[in-house]
Amino acid sequence: MSAECSPGNIPPGYKQTEVGVIPQDWDIEPLRCDVTLLSGQHVLAQHCNTSGDGVPYLTGPADFPSGKIQLTKFTNRPTTLCKAGDILVTVKGSGSGTLVEADDSYCISRQLMAIRVKEWNAKFLFYSLLYNASKIKTSSTGLIPGLSRFDILDQEIPLPPTLAEQEAIAEALGDADAFIESLEQLISKKRQIKQGAMQELLTGKRRLPGFSGEWETKRLGDIAEIRDGTHQTPKYVENGIPFYSVENVTNDDFTNTKFISEAEHRFLTRFFKIEKGDILMTRIGSIGDCKFIDWDVDASFYVSLALLKIRKGYSAEFICHYSKTEAFKKDIELHSLQSAIPKKINLGPISDVKIKIPDNSDEQEAIAAILSDMDSEITALEEKLAKARQLKQGMMQELLTGRIRLL
Repeated sequence: MSAECSPGNIPPGYKQTEVGVIPQDWDIEPLRCDVTLLSGQHVLAQHCNTSGDGVPYLTGPADFPSGKIQLTKFTNRPTTLCKAGDILVTVKGSGSGTLVEADDSYCISRQLMAIRVKEWNAKFLFYSLLYNASKIKTSSTGLIPGLSRFDILDQEIPLPPTLAEQEAIAEALGDADAFIESLEQLISKKRQIKQGAMQELLTGKRRLPGFSGEWETKRLGDIAEIRDGTHQTPKYVENGIPFYSVENVTNDDFTNTKFISEAEHRFLTRFFKIEKGDILMTRIGSIGDCKFIDWDVDASFYVSLALLKIRKGYSAEFICHYSKTEAFKKDIELHSLQSAIPKKINLGPISDVKIKIPDNSDEQEAIAAILSDMDSEITALEEKLAKARQLKQGMMQELLTGRIRLL
């Protein structure tokens, strides 16, 4: 609770309740005041089909709250039929109270319950339950946790006094969700476009204007000096020089790293070091994932990574893009230690991995520039999406507690 809402310092027009500080004219109501709960039912496999006529049957566990659910067709007449506007809650397995808004008529399995609203705004209730999902207490004591009907019906929510205010809050949050969904769809489309561009540009199927030279098949060892990192686990310190490992490459996160002392770093890099323009490649656990170092760097790295120093006349950025092709991934797998657990590829076999590359370095760089621009656009959209999700979370906190009033 913020300082201005601490006990004894309640803002004018607000009151302290068991669920927090809310406006004076809001009430705390249990769900049982305005909802009907519809329980799921067990359906035998022989009564289901995956195509043809029938009632959609939601079997779960569902991928909430995105709504990606398992659907079959229930050929017999269901005893309970839910409808658009109901709200689903998982009750078996997770017991987490995760919720999703339904969008069609359906029958549900016993792992789910449907909440049907009478007088309140259903979309407002959906968002309120989603915001308070972690606060729903379960009475389950069995090995498989779950929610009972009483767990759901006893859940208390802050409720605006008028349906109009509930609708205004639901509309604002719905608009935020629509914006988030539009960004997700745009990002998906941009990724598909980039994948298509990779398949054409990195195989020579489509040539850029002004280029007509031959493409060559080269061993990585012919175009790069390849080293691995230290084989000894260093002594980590709280602050110091970044120390990279596989997770930094696979997560594309070079901010959250472990650290070693400057003295140990200087010792580890006395013969060679990571420099701007190099490539880091995973070789233990995850194999063949590459990161082009496009920033000024002062860091050490572990044996689980290989460092590729690309020779003059070849584009490191092109090679890094090429590493994402199916041909490269298959060759990496082919040269890996087949019986190793976890997966592993040694430096010698990495040198034998082949890539197809234009003999003109200008063409390499032109292709790399196009694909990198696409990556930058996708990254910018992903950052915008992350901010939109944070904004929506903040909106939920402010609107669903009455800290900001829309009416």
